[in-house]
Amino acid sequence: MWDYVGMSRDEAGLKSAITEIRALREDFWKNVRVLGEGEELNQSLEKAGRVADFLELGELLASDALNRRESCGGHFREESQTEDNAAKRDDENFSYVSAWEYKGEGVEPELHKEELTFEHCKPSQRSYK
Repeated sequence: MWDYVGMSRDEAGLKSAITEIRALREDFWKNVRVLGEGEELNQSLEKAGRVADFLELGELLASDALNRRESCGGHFREESQTEDNAAKRDDENFSYVSAWEYKGEGVEPELHKEELTFEHCKPSQRSYK
């Protein structure tokens, strides 16, 4: 049992979140109703666009969290912890900056990586206790 205080996630929960977000997005597009006229500023249309953006962003964030199988900083991955239940980094496999490209509904997002190099300060396992 882990005793970490903060944001915790695991593979099953992240996969479930992605499925739920996709279902919400499908329901949103089936049932969204935007009132107003085309000749004036339509705040309802603007708000609906923001909701659609947030649903796409939420899925991309969950996809990134699912891909990054390590605990680092304030994000604790339950599958990645030390014997004393502390966050366990995986710098060998996750020393990169990631950017996800949304490819459209029903298509898996594409991961773009920029590898990081450390010259002066080397990454190391930290204790958050």
